[in-house]
Amino acid sequence: MKWIKNNHKKVIKGSVLTLALGLAFATQAEDASAHGYIKEPASRSYTGSLMKQQLGYNEALSIYGLAINAPQAVEGPKGFPAAGPADGQIASAGGGLGQIDLKLDQQNDSIWSKQDMTGGVNTFTWNYTAAHATSKWHYYITKADWNPNDPLERSDFELIGTVEHDGSAASNNLSHDINVPTDRSGYHVILGVWDVADTPNAFYQVIDVNLQNGNVEEDTQAPTAPTNVNAENVTSNQVQLAWTAATDNVGVSKYEIYRDGNKVGTTTTTTYTDKDVTANTKYEYTIKAYDVAGNVSETSNALSVTTDKVVENDTQAPTAPTNLHTMTVTDSLVELMWTASEDNVAVTSYEIYRDGKQIGTTSNTMFKDTTVSEGTSYSYTVRAVDAADNVSNASDKLEVTTEEAADNGNGNDNGNDNGNDNGNLPTWNANDVYVAGDQVTYNGLQYEAKWWVRNVKPDTMNGWKLLSTNASLDWNANTVYTSGMVVDYNGTKYEAKWYTQGDTPGQSDVWKKVK
Repeated sequence: MKWIKNNHKKVIKGSVLTLALGLAFATQAEDASAHGYIKEPASRSYTGSLMKQQLGYNEALSIYGLAINAPQAVEGPKGFPAAGPADGQIASAGGGLGQIDLKLDQQNDSIWSKQDMTGGVNTFTWNYTAAHATSKWHYYITKADWNPNDPLERSDFELIGTVEHDGSAASNNLSHDINVPTDRSGYHVILGVWDVADTPNAFYQVIDVNLQNGNVEEDTQAPTAPTNVNAENVTSNQVQLAWTAATDNVGVSKYEIYRDGNKVGTTTTTTYTDKDVTANTKYEYTIKAYDVAGNVSETSNALSVTTDKVVENDTQAPTAPTNLHTMTVTDSLVELMWTASEDNVAVTSYEIYRDGKQIGTTSNTMFKDTTVSEGTSYSYTVRAVDAADNVSNASDKLEVTTEEAADNGNGNDNGNDNGNDNGNLPTWNANDVYVAGDQVTYNGLQYEAKWWVRNVKPDTMNGWKLLSTNASLDWNANTVYTSGMVVDYNGTKYEAKWYTQGDTPGQSDVWKKVK
């Protein structure tokens, strides 16, 4: 690992602050709630949680926002770079599904603490507070000619590594060796994306680094071939492989797995599970190693494996589901999620129990209970079922209390009309959960939610966009503004050039006058 732990400098309101990211702070970050963050090298959100120790709570909050309390909650839609968070909101994942704000999206060459790093293989280690089933991790770095003083956009990044996963828990793959480019130096941003397998979301972590690349000699030496390829576990529907690591003069970056001469997978570890196999069938596996310069090793020894026959008279039950937790709780909804069970053949479904009685069945690892009452406590468990109807033991119990329903007192029609059809829209309520596309009225104006949001006033524009036309909004120091938003200030209209909060129009370069 080439990341250098040293003292880092950060410019904050004109002063220079020295931050030591040592082991003394590493154990003090808050691990409550879901779901995960890059701990080493420390991501921007995790650094914010550590900064509470250096700066004090209020100062850290003013810079990093709510991420100081939940570095693991930077969650947004997956699909990056084609989809995912909007340009200008990549660092916050669009507000972390309403759990954090957009302060992480502030971007210039001096605001964030930078960690010294040299190019080549660097190890990125995640800390998981809920180890979801995972499809892959992918890593990006800003291009050589990026502008560090502009908001982060998709076009600023290029892919530097992908770690495929088999759908099992993320905790099976904590650290990833990623080849960081050696053709650029100075301030750059590395983005790590963790794609959850059984939800539409991913977790986004940006890392601010100072690349220190000198003259790097061309690497032409290939790694040694992987050795001792063996099958650790073979069933009728999977083959789990393991091997002895290859060695290299610089560093091995990945392994490619071949089945009968055809590439079937890639991994940065020395294990791989092939789940695309047929029962009672013979296969031959080989492995090749690659280094950071793209040099490829000789092929490993070949391993012949025959999968088991289909299990008849299957009497083995699946393992109990683990990590049962809530994703959403309102006055009328409890959304549950858990880590998948394992079985000698295959898990086909899950049974959901509330207060000891079965209330539903699903083939996924998520379930929405929409039959709950407000202000009521419930106890949930989940059991796994396989194709032979073997049922697992129950998961650990999860106690949940729904919220009290809000009482608006005067209904949803506020009677205001600003040239928009607001009559059929509900009035915003702090206790309601809104998702992307939901529309409300607030102080006579119409707003639309941009992502999951709760208890955030629409006029703060954090997670909301204004739909009302011909509406005049006065500038407010507490409101979040993003690129293109227009405000009135002292009789003049100003348009935000990028993310801003608290910068006064006419006194900051972030604002430009609207002609």
